[in-house]
This record gives sequence, structure tokens and C-alpha cells, in this order.
Amino acid sequence: MTSSTDPSPSPGARPSLWRHHDFRRYLTGQAASVTGSSVSAMVIPVLAVLELHATTAEVAWLTFLSQLPPALLALHAGALADRHAKRKQMITGDLISAAALASVPVAAVLDRLSLPHLMVVAAVLGGAGVLHDAAAISLLPLVDRSLIQRSNSRIGALFAVAATSGSSLGAALTALLGPARALLGDVLSYLVSAWCTARIQTPESPRPAEKGRRLHTEIGEGLRYVHGDHRLRTLTLVNATTSGALALLNTLWALYLLRTLAMSATAFGVALGCGALGAAVGALAAPSLAARYGPGPMMLAALAITPLTQIPLLLASPGLVWQLAIGAALFLQLACAAAAGTTQRSIRQIVTADTMQARMQAVSTWLTSGARPVVGSAF
Repeated sequence: MTSSTDPSPSPGARPSLWRHHDFRRYLTGQAASVTGSSVSAMVIPVLAVLELHATTAEVAWLTFLSQLPPALLALHAGALADRHAKRKQMITGDLISAAALASVPVAAVLDRLSLPHLMVVAAVLGGAGVLHDAAAISLLPLVDRSLIQRSNSRIGALFAVAATSGSSLGAALTALLGPARALLGDVLSYLVSAWCTARIQTPESPRPAEKGRRLHTEIGEGLRYVHGDHRLRTLTLVNATTSGALALLNTLWALYLLRTLAMSATAFGVALGCGALGAAVGALAAPSLAARYGPGPMMLAALAITPLTQIPLLLASPGLVWQLAIGAALFLQLACAAAAGTTQRSIRQIVTADTMQARMQAVSTWLTSGARPVVGSAF
């Protein structure tokens, strides 16, 4: 499906993503949302610990509540996105998130901000994010299917940069405005995302629900659809497994580097920056690597290399040399993850029928999101 506003390429010419007006609007809105979410991911824990004096257990609960909605609601959100207009669902999620976040600085000004309030906001953000993402991921086939892999490549690279920029922006806004008011940056990002989504002109063809047909029936259809296609089943299970492994690593990553290896905050930030750069490089290189070696061998190689990138962590001791080695390993790890991730997502989108896009994506989100709170609670 292509936008009616796009110029038709000449015969034999390679279509340009940047001339696709709706893709640019989509990409701008999603990048703004990722940047803002990174602001909140950095600011909310700071607000909880420094302003509300949360204990370690309370911070753990805050994290758990933010991760629980995707595991509970992903399948329902996917079924709704296949049933109704995806853009409306994305905008609804953005506006709910903006309203929830805006309540934090308002409560702070009124001296009414509390930790339970922050926990409710975290849970609402998680639920609204699921609602938005279920529709956003499945809306990408608004571009021609021949452009999907390149689209995911650009999205993956930009999101890696946006996430890092958002964390830095969150730190700057916290220093300038204080942690509660810093969340206004994320409120603005959700409004930008909603505005960009509203300007997408490519017509949608949502499948209206049959009279008396329950949402659970359509969820079951999505599960059976993914299970019945060996390509979707294999890629979804691999994605869920690697997500669980990365959740396990991320749970201990910061603690190990900062305490055991005595890495400074600056060095830790540089290491994370190396990872973000690796993710951007991997995402951009994915289409070329898949074209040259084939998507299957490329993804297998990326999965095989990823465990090797953990060797520096096993051998490391405090010192600059090991800090550099860990930064390089993180670059390679996230480059492999981004290359494999953008490729497998593109394959799943290409082979899936338009009427099943959201439910197919929701099954993957449900499995991968479900692993995170389970793994996190183990510690």
C-alpha cells in the first residue's frame, strides 16, 4: 500500500523512502516518542529515589508495574489494532500517556506528588504504550512491501540514536528544571507523535468485527496464525528467547560495571554510547548483509557472535583497558542484535497478511514482554 501523495518512481528506478511523505511523518512521530520515553526512563527513577525517597523494594515495584502491562495487554491491543483504525489507536495511546505524565509535575507543584501516584503513572504509561505500539508496528506496511526491510533499517538506527539522545536530554532537563518538570519533555514528545500520526494520509482498511464475535476469539486466531506458520513460529520464539537473555543481562549490567568493576559514571555513559552506536550501525547494515549472505545465515551468524561478546565481562577487572574492551563488546553485541532484529521483523511483516499484522506482532510482544518481569523478579 502506498500513499497517494507519493510521486511515482520511473520504471526501473529504486523507490526512495525519503520521498514517501507518510513514512517521514511516521518516522518523525515514532522518533519523538522514543526520545521522550528515554527521558522518562531516566527521570522517573531519579524522581522516585531523590525526591520521594523510595526504597530499593519500592523502586523494584515501580519497574515491575511499568513492565507488567505489556505482558497482560499485548494480545488484546493487537486484536483491537486489527479490528479498528491503527492511527486512532496510536493517537489514543499517545494522549493517554501525555495526560498521565502531565499529572506528575502538576502534583509536584501542588505538593501532592507521592510514590503511589508515580506507580500508577508507570502502570498507565505501560498500558498506553502497549496500545500505541501494537498499532504502530503493524502500521509500517503503509509502505510498499519491497521497502519494508529498508524501512525497519532506518527505524532501528534512528531509534538507537533517539534513545541515547533522550537519556542525555533527560539528564539536562533534570538539572535545569528538576525531575518532575523534566517529564514535560516526554509530554511534548507524545503530543508530537500524535500530531505526526494524525497527518498520515495513507488509507487504512481495518477489518470490522463480526457481530457477536468476541475479542478473545480474534486473539486465538492470532496465536494459531503465528503457530501455524513455521517461519513466524521460529522467528517469534527466537526473538522471545533472546529477549529473555538480554533482560537477564540488563538486570545485572549496571550493578556489575559500577560496583564490581568500579567503572565511573562517565565511563559507564561512554560504554552505553558505544552500544547505541553499534545498534545504529547494525540496523543500517542489515539490508546489505541480508542481501549479500541471505537473511537466514546473517541472523544465525549474529546469534552465534552475541554470546562471544560476553567474554570480556567474564574476564574483566577494573582498569581502562577492560573498559575499552567492554565498550567494544557492547558495540558488537548491539550491532548483532539490531541486524538480526530488523531482519526478522521485516520477514515477519512481509509474510503476514494485512489483516493479521497487529495480532502477529502482538504475539511476539506478549512473549518478549512476559519474559522481562519474570526475569527481573528472580533477582
